[in-house]
Amino acid sequence: MATSKVLGYLESRKNLTGGACGLLGLVLTFTGVAGPYWPVVVAGLYGAGALIAPPERPAPPTFPDPSAQLDAVREDFAKLGGYLADVDLPPALGTRLTELTGLLAALLEPGWVAEVLAQAPEGVHTLSRAVRQDVPEAVDTFVRTRWWTRLTPGTEPPEHHLERQLTVLHEEAERLASVLRDAEARRQESHTRYLEDRSQ
Repeated sequence: MATSKVLGYLESRKNLTGGACGLLGLVLTFTGVAGPYWPVVVAGLYGAGALIAPPERPAPPTFPDPSAQLDAVREDFAKLGGYLADVDLPPALGTRLTELTGLLAALLEPGWVAEVLAQAPEGVHTLSRAVRQDVPEAVDTFVRTRWWTRLTPGTEPPEHHLERQLTVLHEEAERLASVLRDAEARRQESHTRYLEDRSQ
């Protein structure tokens, strides 16, 4: 621990700046300017250099960029697909879930779609939340509630809630796709205006 602190100081800006100023003191000594007080001059210049050196600052933490985040979401989406394949859903709900996962898969498709999505951090967050939280929780609560409903018939069917949840999630994914489409449309319009202005 102490050794690392010493090594850290030796590599610090304060020591390097002080050392450069101390070398200037030695130059003054060899040219005869410092005279008999050269140790004080060298030490003083070293200290002054160490004091004026900019302080060390810790490096800011690095976080994965949106593209790397999307790679992680894709991996989790594959896990989600394995989980959903083992869940027994009524045909209508299975179709609704397939529509949702198909839309999520299209949004997570590597390539230019992912490049557009990577420029929209909120969109990455929306997809991440849907894959890692919303869809698995909706399906899992349906499975557990359906088991209890069999023990207590006459209550509201859990299928109604799952259908509503999947509808909301599908609408949310459609809104995200619409935002991305609009962004590309604006980009196309901007390029058209640029070309038209250039030709004038």
